[in-house]
Amino acid sequence: MLHLRSQTGPAWERWALANLDEVLIDHAHCEKKAASTALNLIFRYTRYTSLMEPLSRLAREELEHFEQVLGHLQRRGVEFVRLTPSPYAAGLMEVCRRDEPARLVDTLLCCSMIEARSCERMQRLHAALAAADAAGDPASDPALTELYSSLLACEARHHASYVELARGLALCEEDELRARLEIVAEHEAQVVAATPDEPRLHNGPATEVA
Repeated sequence: MLHLRSQTGPAWERWALANLDEVLIDHAHCEKKAASTALNLIFRYTRYTSLMEPLSRLAREELEHFEQVLGHLQRRGVEFVRLTPSPYAAGLMEVCRRDEPARLVDTLLCCSMIEARSCERMQRLHAALAAADAAGDPASDPALTELYSSLLACEARHHASYVELARGLALCEEDELRARLEIVAEHEAQVVAATPDEPRLHNGPATEVA
């Protein structure tokens, strides 16, 4: 269960496929940023020893995904360049409370929602690529179709892992944790709906209420 409060509409699939190379570049940046976020949490919250090994593992996996996407960009002859960052992640993190340990709990839950939305968007992109393959569309790229098929389970697992890390810290009661997850999920739906129509993994045509 991804805990999303909105669903990406079918228009996003066509839009992403029409802007595939730029979406791929952004995807690579997202994987790099995800690894950096996990490492930053390790350095910031060293006193929470239960976070150390899971976050280290997660950072390595994100870097592996980064390398995979880089490989596909190189295969397609696309240069990995800087892009104007999507406002999605920064907007999502605005929901975090300022005082600790509430800030840590909210940060982990925000990370979980980023992974959830990434998983949902990759599902959409995989469906569009698979349809292009089946139709013999010029946008067809079976290697990319396979890539996104292989990433889905891992993205969903990362979503669940961040929720479980927040739960395992026992910094709040279960009812409070669930309530905060609901608040973060509602906020995420508002943030993703307000993103500009730029070719980014977390941007694009407006989402629909789940």
